[in-house]
Amino acid sequence: MSIPFIPPATAFTAVLNGKNSGLWVLQNSLISCAITNYGARLVSLIVSDKQGDRTDVMLGYSSLKEYISASDAYYGAIVGRYANRIANGTFTLDGIHYRLPINNDPNTLHGGPYGFHARVWTVVRASDTLIELRYFSADNEEGFPGNMEVVVTYELIENELHIHYNASTDKPTVINLSNHTYFNLNGEGNGSINAHTLQIAADTYTPVDETLIPTGELASVSGTPFDFRHPRTIGYLLHSADEQLKYAGGYDHNFVLAATAGKPQITITGDKSCITMSILTDQPGMQFYGGNAMSGKDVGKSGRVYGRQHAFVLEPQHFPDSPNHSSFPDTTLRPGDVFTSTSVYSFTHSGK
Repeated sequence: MSIPFIPPATAFTAVLNGKNSGLWVLQNSLISCAITNYGARLVSLIVSDKQGDRTDVMLGYSSLKEYISASDAYYGAIVGRYANRIANGTFTLDGIHYRLPINNDPNTLHGGPYGFHARVWTVVRASDTLIELRYFSADNEEGFPGNMEVVVTYELIENELHIHYNASTDKPTVINLSNHTYFNLNGEGNGSINAHTLQIAADTYTPVDETLIPTGELASVSGTPFDFRHPRTIGYLLHSADEQLKYAGGYDHNFVLAATAGKPQITITGDKSCITMSILTDQPGMQFYGGNAMSGKDVGKSGRVYGRQHAFVLEPQHFPDSPNHSSFPDTTLRPGDVFTSTSVYSFTHSGK
């Protein structure tokens, strides 16, 4: 039976901008994960495959230094204040125009270059199966208005990882929080994910322009490479002559989730491991990213190179660029209101 590598806590012990960073491990009899308060990010997520082997299904690094210097800043992190893109780094709220830093030219991505992924969070409490992390985001941080208190809780319950978000503000602002874990259900560093089988409960998606900003349309998935209403492999229509796939170099699109009466909206299965991950969320959208920009520059925990499309990201979220689209679900958070959201990731496997 293989034993996944768990980084030592000392590799994450440091003082960054006057705050202490570290590593915490949650575990029960079915699942375990490691979390660092740098970016409130998942470092490992270990479940059993069809052989009973413990398999780390998420990409990451073995030290804090590697996370800070990685070519991709978002491995396992909480992204905000606004996950995904805001067009041209601008939005208007209550007649006030706000300008944000550009870090995905010509747009703002995941809250800017020093968004929540690049901050050291405070660990409020921790147990064998739960950790609660808090971050205070000051007014005008990365251009966003309002002092914001954010709390993220990771909890293991049987074969599930629950991620709960809570936020409040003292000025009107916008918010879109998500987790940006890179998954490979065959095991991190274990090659392409394009033979994984994916199902998404979505009749429509939000097409994008060449800068990956939604056009405002809700387009039917029927007859397109975006129709995952029935299970099929990620790679099945990946190389279709489709303009949307050309813009993104593959999949990097928001799906409009259908009502499922409390059933998971996403299921995805590794072709080699037979590990299935299901996601149930209360968010209206799911960004599916197929690892198109992964370049092979990063070497992960296992010592293996992370190449193009060696991982997928599924981000429960509000829609990209919602502050600039009045027809999209509202992402405004006002004083006196509380933003809450929960996403549940369940793991099972079929033996062979």
